[in-house]
Amino acid sequence: MKFSELGTRLAGETGINALMADLGEALAVSADSAPLMLGGGNPAHIPAMEKVWEERMRAIVSDPATLRRTLAIYDPPRGNPGCLEALAGLLRSEFGWPVGPENIAVTPGGQTAFFQLFNLFAGRTLEGGKGRILFPLMPEYIGYADQSLEKDTFSAQKPRIEITGSHRFKYGIDFDNLRVTPEIRALCVSRPTNPSGNVITDGEMQCLAKLAARQDIPLIIDNAYGWPFPGILFDEVSPLWTNHTIHVMSLSKFGLPGTRTAFVVGPPEVAAALASMTAVTGLANGNFGQAIAGPLIASGEITRLSREIIQPYYLAKRDKALAAIAEFFPEEAPYSIHESGGAMFLWLWVRDSKRTSKEIYRTLKERGVLVVPGEYFFFGLDDQEWPHRHECLRLSFAMDDHDVREGIRLIANELFGR
Repeated sequence: MKFSELGTRLAGETGINALMADLGEALAVSADSAPLMLGGGNPAHIPAMEKVWEERMRAIVSDPATLRRTLAIYDPPRGNPGCLEALAGLLRSEFGWPVGPENIAVTPGGQTAFFQLFNLFAGRTLEGGKGRILFPLMPEYIGYADQSLEKDTFSAQKPRIEITGSHRFKYGIDFDNLRVTPEIRALCVSRPTNPSGNVITDGEMQCLAKLAARQDIPLIIDNAYGWPFPGILFDEVSPLWTNHTIHVMSLSKFGLPGTRTAFVVGPPEVAAALASMTAVTGLANGNFGQAIAGPLIASGEITRLSREIIQPYYLAKRDKALAAIAEFFPEEAPYSIHESGGAMFLWLWVRDSKRTSKEIYRTLKERGVLVVPGEYFFFGLDDQEWPHRHECLRLSFAMDDHDVREGIRLIANELFGR
């Protein structure tokens, strides 16, 4: 069979496919032979949250009307009206955002939300030109890289690198060299950032918002790890809302990745467009995630759970992972860790490495440790030679603390003979 050009590209080797294949294979084997999974993006299994899911499942199953509504009836393409109203009310009360249900659309997961958004704004224009998406701060989420239906629709900007302490650094937006040219139809950032755990500062966000407003283009903000849920933020920052911002919020890192449920919050015309795209590609969204989380959103319980259970849980795991690095990595070794302001990853920079991160990844995989090589996260910079993009690894600390510690020990041994 012969695939189309688009089919060949989407069906071929991609970073996100390799990541998910590693994750699926790791979780499919027995516990005795399973690798140390420091590579995937699966959220931690938090006992207190699993009790919440059990309670919500029992409530759904015990009420025939709710069960029928969840399993046997299509929701509108935009999403469940009650869930949309609940989220709008939460955003008004928590942040003071002037939003209603008309500002929100549900999608089957954040990955689908970005596929829809990128292709809504980028690609061939009605005027005959070509629109592009600009990522102002590399590295960025691996799952964006192959989301456009057309080739060469992503532009990216290298960061400023600030050394913040012994074995610590932080990326910043290089506004001096950031160019928003006429073909740029949207800006996109994640906050906190997957892979680096970077949290773009309030000042940087305000500058991006002004750029977007001046060009009359959207600023798309991936809020998969941020407020109001799941709240995996360790730095104090303020949520941003303007007439040009589009937020993507997900239930995945709240602990429900299997429900594939995300919310896009933005201008009404954007929410309406995404609802239409959902109708064309999938008729409607799945009901299950909205049925589980809807009452938690309506009551505000979702923010309490995020603040009191999820955020402290990940903060403790991060601190243990950093302590393991301090224990196993030699003080004199040429490495740096990005300042961990949020999310569930540590971003390791092996300075002046003689091996690329892909080569290190393959060797570690043979030793039973799965990480993610950094090359995948620097898309949009293909024409720029930059050694740094080959010197980084993403390590997840979401898994069992013993596995994370042992994985870090083996990484130290592989990199530094320690």
